[in-house]
Amino acid sequence: MGFAPSKMQVRSSAFSQMGMIPRKHTGEGEDVSPELSWSDAPEGTKAFAVICHDPDAPLVSPNGTYGFVHWVLYNIPGNVNRLEEGTKLYTAGKNDYGKTGYGGPMPPEGHGPHHYYFWVLALSDDTQLEPGLTMWELLARIEPKVLGMNRLIGTYERG
Repeated sequence: MGFAPSKMQVRSSAFSQMGMIPRKHTGEGEDVSPELSWSDAPEGTKAFAVICHDPDAPLVSPNGTYGFVHWVLYNIPGNVNRLEEGTKLYTAGKNDYGKTGYGGPMPPEGHGPHHYYFWVLALSDDTQLEPGLTMWELLARIEPKVLGMNRLIGTYERG
């Protein structure tokens, strides 16, 4: 499965590209998702999906997946270009905490900074997918429908 970033731009009012994610949006704080917005979606976009993944987490599963998934959100209509902080809208998938919805950064103490990739994927199809998909299940289902994607990367480190 391979994707390449497009010209779509992803931003947040909570942190800048490669900036520190505020404690409020972590497992040490209020654990609410940050506000996200995007622009320059490819022509023909009918839906979006959002994923937050930490590839720095030292976890590899027997099926070859890696890192830690913090958020899987999909069935976002193509006319939407912003998610409010702490949103409960759209369809939540399962994160690696074993729950649905957002679960903020909480890297091991003393592990150094981790990078959190907030991916926005523009899709050519708005077929409604069932709740509770993992990131890997979602990617397998939407791969042929991805028109473009890009990410905002934030960092977080615990004492």
